[in-house]
Amino acid sequence: MNSKTNDMTTGSITGKIIAFTLPLLIGNLLQQTYNIADTLIVGKYLGDDALAAVGATGSITYLFYTLCIGLSIGSGILVSQYYGARLYDKLRLTVFNSALLTLGFGVLTSLISCIFARNILILLSVPKKLIDTSVSYMTVACAGTVLIAAYNWINALMRALGDSKTPLFFLALSCVLNIGLDLLFVFVFHFGVVGAAFATVLSQGLSAVCCIVFFFMKNDIAKLKREDMCIDSVILSKAFYTGVPIAVQNGLISVSMVALQKVTNSFGSVVMAAYTVSMRIEQFVQQPFSSLSAAESTFTGQNIGAGKQERAVYGLKQSVKLAVAFAVFALVMLLIFSKQLVGFFISGEDSVVIASKALIMTACFYAPLGMIHTVRGFLNGCGDTSYALVNGMAEVISRIGLSLILTKVSSIGFWGIWITTCATWFVTALVSIIRYKGGKWKTKSKI
Repeated sequence: MNSKTNDMTTGSITGKIIAFTLPLLIGNLLQQTYNIADTLIVGKYLGDDALAAVGATGSITYLFYTLCIGLSIGSGILVSQYYGARLYDKLRLTVFNSALLTLGFGVLTSLISCIFARNILILLSVPKKLIDTSVSYMTVACAGTVLIAAYNWINALMRALGDSKTPLFFLALSCVLNIGLDLLFVFVFHFGVVGAAFATVLSQGLSAVCCIVFFFMKNDIAKLKREDMCIDSVILSKAFYTGVPIAVQNGLISVSMVALQKVTNSFGSVVMAAYTVSMRIEQFVQQPFSSLSAAESTFTGQNIGAGKQERAVYGLKQSVKLAVAFAVFALVMLLIFSKQLVGFFISGEDSVVIASKALIMTACFYAPLGMIHTVRGFLNGCGDTSYALVNGMAEVISRIGLSLILTKVSSIGFWGIWITTCATWFVTALVSIIRYKGGKWKTKSKI
């Protein structure tokens, strides 16, 4: 059988998780280079105001992207469990129906985000001198939401079948294209920040198309037959109700990030630039955690589908150990190199000082962050996606409530932005552990 799959229900548990995680990690790091390239080119060559304008859109574009990503994760959970149970007919029905769901939601999200871009940024209190630039960047970036949705959908299906290497290959090509288009649009055509947005959207779109074509060419078990290409209300409902809690969770987290961005905007362009850079670097550093989470979700989904609950639990324990080890390593590196990293992106002295101190502050809480990602991946793989709503609410309450309180304390001021992030990670990690210990995940399999 012609198939790019990886059965994770047998063999070395730790070895399987690490081997699956590494390509995901490299891919996620490459994914971040889209943002890094934008930040570097915009910050160094277009100035701090342009960087602040781009940063002001970050939380809201992330909101629209993650809503689509949540639906994709739900589809991947179903596919991984059907693959583990060897129910290939159900697997193919899930592939087709989840494609319809992803396409429809992606188009709708693109339209809404583009139409209301200016209104949203005004609500976020983006400074008047930055508003036009921010609107232009956000409109282009959000127009490509449907492409982001398509890429994450096919990526989720590949991961569900245990293939974390193929997306890496196409993403590497896309990354090179993105950098080339950045240089072309910004330096040659002088499109400004809009050029950086165009480069990212076009590169992601190419990656999505290539992955989709390759997936159906190389996976016999997923090749759609005529009988598979029909709307199945049961499968569609499962895909929807599995993915929606994760999408809502992502939405809630993004809303809390938007609220935090609004608080940040009130402190002016220096703090905005510092926050933008610290977030970009932090997103880069967090990739091992998100990669472990994705690996844990696939590993757990396949083993739950195969009825191997104890193997799934042991996989979680190994993932937690790996996450904590990386958290310690990242803290040490940022204690030594935080200022140099920040200075690579911006030249404003005040912004560099603020961002470097903020990075060290948040790095002290990377262990709780790693716990959030690994436990979340395990619960998602089990099918306990209803917990995602609890997780999202915990982040919303902590991030919005604490940011409004702490930044109003005169002795804390804008540092309350980053203290809020640390406290939010700690609270959410605690909620995740409580949910796991409660044991509800044991009865949440979707098949």
